[in-house]
Amino acid sequence: MCRLSVASLFICFCLLERSHCNGSLQDSMGELHSRFAVSLYQTLTEMENNSNLIMSPVSVSLSLGLLQLGARGNTLAQLEETLGYNVNDVQVQEFMLHAQNAVSNTSQGMWLQQTCTLFIQSAVQLLTQFTQHAAAWANANVVRANFSQPNHTRSQHQGTATGGELSGSGEAQGDAVLWGHRLQMALVNTVAFRGVWQKQFLFTNTQNLPFILSDGSAIKVPMMYQATEVSFGQFRTVSDQRYTVLELPYMGRSLSLQVVLPSERKTPLSSLESQLTARQLAFWDTGLRRTKMDIFLPRFKMQNRFNLRSVLPAMGISDAFNPTAADFSGVSGWDQGLYVSDAFHDVKIEVTEDGTKAAAATAMVLLKRSRAPVFKADRPFLFLLRQIKTGKYPSQVIFTVLLYNFVKIALIFQMKFLFFQVIHIFLIKCKYFHNFVRGF
Repeated sequence: MCRLSVASLFICFCLLERSHCNGSLQDSMGELHSRFAVSLYQTLTEMENNSNLIMSPVSVSLSLGLLQLGARGNTLAQLEETLGYNVNDVQVQEFMLHAQNAVSNTSQGMWLQQTCTLFIQSAVQLLTQFTQHAAAWANANVVRANFSQPNHTRSQHQGTATGGELSGSGEAQGDAVLWGHRLQMALVNTVAFRGVWQKQFLFTNTQNLPFILSDGSAIKVPMMYQATEVSFGQFRTVSDQRYTVLELPYMGRSLSLQVVLPSERKTPLSSLESQLTARQLAFWDTGLRRTKMDIFLPRFKMQNRFNLRSVLPAMGISDAFNPTAADFSGVSGWDQGLYVSDAFHDVKIEVTEDGTKAAAATAMVLLKRSRAPVFKADRPFLFLLRQIKTGKYPSQVIFTVLLYNFVKIALIFQMKFLFFQVIHIFLIKCKYFHNFVRGF
């Protein structure tokens, strides 16, 4: 079971969207999702400035889509402009529903689940149309709550968000939620993932090797090793910088992890990040070839929390957070002064193990005896978790991670990924704004 923590990587969970919509809609929606994911990622990296980062673009867009159902006027226009589509369109709703069904997938060695819950203060009068559309939007749950009793509401949130799946795994679930009587609406989105490699890394091949951080310094990290045939490709950016992509499939082969590494050791990861585009993500689907390689991959763990309130306005969504400009009259049919006070994003990723002993130095011996090409992720790199593309269906970025510093080291016998992320979007009445902020 796992979570992640290294020194500069970027992880994208990309999921194949199979719907009954026409091909042109699938292609355009897939590209719009990729554009939003890249825009969100680049905005965050500029603000975080070489900080570790985890986010779920698909969860953010899903949550914003739910807000779009109740937005009106310029608030709606900004959401539509940033996302690139209008969720009130029937075809878009059908497409997203099929995509959501694809996200919630369980198979041998892999478990992926996403839930979206909208908690509404019991005194708020809702439009029937909004309630119906919210319930239908990506299988979202609409729950009446009493925010004046935070313990009870928090308990509701924990049960709804995880369905008990992660409740005993030590995940922090309720501590990030700032429940209170001033709240009128809380949007909570969670994503959880577990996966096992198709070909697992052996514990006895793991050893401590140098990893070069973004500042040029080196630290010793547990580096896993295996020699196997993988999908591998070499690409160039628009500025002619070369980089490589390695793909490792998970059990069941419905999901794979793509590792992206600059080809030149002196090329910083930041130069590649700034040139990341939706079109390049599409190139990776078709440009990989089967190759026998020696693979070195570190293990890691990290967690992240940030407030989208400072991020989304930079992407064009500002009115929703403005007490005087926000228009969510589509929620109740008349202006109750609702606006988004905060939108918290909480994520954890971890790599753990079943083994209990330290790693041996077998990998170096195997490397010296092998003439196969070497892929050694011993410096900042990108991670992408994607559902393996089939046919003409587009991919959707579900999860992204950027790490600049190792947080915690763990030994491993077999590698699994455990991913848990939560988005909280709070809507409150304007007249409570200043007191609410001081309450933090």
